[in-house]
Amino acid sequence: MRKKIAIILAAAMAAGLAGCSSQTAETTVAQTTATQTEQAQEEAAGRENGDAVESEASGEKAPEEYSGSVVVYSPHDADPLNAGVNLFMEKYPNVKVEVVAAGTGELCNRIAAEAANPIADVLWGGGADSLAAFKEYFQPYVCANDEFIGEAYKDPDDLWIGESPLPMVIFYNKELIERDGLTIPEAWEDLIDPAWKGKIAYCLPSKSGSAYTQLCTMILGHGGKEDGWAFIEQLYDNLDGKIVDSSGKCHKMVADGEFHVGITIEKSAIQYADDPNVGFVYPSDGTSAVPDGVALVKDCPNEENAKLFIDFVTSKECQEDQSQNWGRRPVRNDLEVGEGMAKLDDLVLVDYDFDWAANEKESIIERFNDIMVD
Repeated sequence: MRKKIAIILAAAMAAGLAGCSSQTAETTVAQTTATQTEQAQEEAAGRENGDAVESEASGEKAPEEYSGSVVVYSPHDADPLNAGVNLFMEKYPNVKVEVVAAGTGELCNRIAAEAANPIADVLWGGGADSLAAFKEYFQPYVCANDEFIGEAYKDPDDLWIGESPLPMVIFYNKELIERDGLTIPEAWEDLIDPAWKGKIAYCLPSKSGSAYTQLCTMILGHGGKEDGWAFIEQLYDNLDGKIVDSSGKCHKMVADGEFHVGITIEKSAIQYADDPNVGFVYPSDGTSAVPDGVALVKDCPNEENAKLFIDFVTSKECQEDQSQNWGRRPVRNDLEVGEGMAKLDDLVLVDYDFDWAANEKESIIERFNDIMVD
């Protein structure tokens, strides 16, 4: 009999915006500082009539001519989320951005529940396999930066657009590993060694889009859609009943010394590049690079501004900022990966079945939940 699940609760992030968190969604108006807004307005007023910069969305309006609002649902971590929103508002000073931050699963379910009267305009973030499972609630849009995004990172029906490929990694605390005489794990397979029992941070796949992608990655890399579950059962036994309640806490709890290793995403691990006490590896038995996506909500109330926002987060300006300052791998083929990131061609990638992960999400999560209570 496996131990009953123990949900590990950590203090809420001070900013109140935890990536892939399970906390109740809370609406926040993301605002630039007064100085930023004044600067943007002064720049707009100072342009000569014939020199106004055209927008990505229509090619007709100058940035200051856009007005109104846009509601963005996002599971991104607070810092890159706020940075992206603030950059957008600097460029489009008359568009107010309202942000609802919560976990991918919670936000997708909320969009589904609000389908008759949508509140959200854009879903920015969440694994594309999670977005694909809810694609009936999105509408097609080909963004202004389409030519710079590979076909592998776009929905065939244009219902979502990849904006940052996300390799899955093993994050580790060097001090704890050395103290206990352990060896840094190099593969998912290493994590089922009894030596790691109770020392692994992993999030509930039902709460986190990235944790769900990690689950599918490990299943597909260790026997496939049916046989791979034997590996998951062994891994769960080694969790020793400990499940972290948000993926955003997995890396933090490893860095803080609460766990020896954590299953997380590259963009979270890369944030600790200057910390000599932690590190990460790309699993030698196969990882995945399912992208975070961005999608236009069907029948959204602010469609023009929603398209403008999607164009912006896939723009060179935003992608460079997210990569250089927040460790998020760019999807654009005209940008290089950030320092410390391996090229995708150098990674061992599992044969990730996108349709299976999207279409069978409910049954896959149900099967994982059954393992927890057996």
